[in-house]
Amino acid sequence: MYTLYSKYFQKSKVFIYPLLGIKRGSNVVPHETYISWNETFTPEDMRLVCLYHRRDDQEYEYFERTMLKHPRLCDYIKVSDKIDLFTFDFSDLGDDWDCFIGGKYSMMSMSVKRKIIDFFDKKGGNYVYIESYLYPHKWYDRYSELLNVDVELLKEVGELCDKPDLVKEKLIMSVANLENIKILD
Repeated sequence: MYTLYSKYFQKSKVFIYPLLGIKRGSNVVPHETYISWNETFTPEDMRLVCLYHRRDDQEYEYFERTMLKHPRLCDYIKVSDKIDLFTFDFSDLGDDWDCFIGGKYSMMSMSVKRKIIDFFDKKGGNYVYIESYLYPHKWYDRYSELLNVDVELLKEVGELCDKPDLVKEKLIMSVANLENIKILD
């Protein structure tokens, strides 16, 4: 690691989306992820919204059929011919969700951290960053050099990644035609 991320990145895409168990490398990936949606639900509801740009090909159709069977899926909304929303429930991971919302990524459970780190390719450019966010104690010295701050300050702060920006993690979109919603039991 020679530099630090200087721009905001969607924390839900890095720390929550991998918990769905969807294999990385698929050509069907969400355009974006969110943890709240208008006034429909808030971060406290422990849901992840994945916004997909709909495609008319077999790979996307297979993905859609598979996602409709996902155990965490609570809602599927075909917003238009171009946009699909899938909403997933994470209420069973309340403690880990609270760590996520509070930016305490290193405090997430070992099993959740393992799922997150395993999602990323060890040879990929993001792996080292994700590892530093989940296991900061291994990285304090390096970050101290990069930031030109005392290592003790980093240890006092504890985390090496900022909290989710709840404004950026909020989907602002109206669904005018609610007949497209499929509520799943």
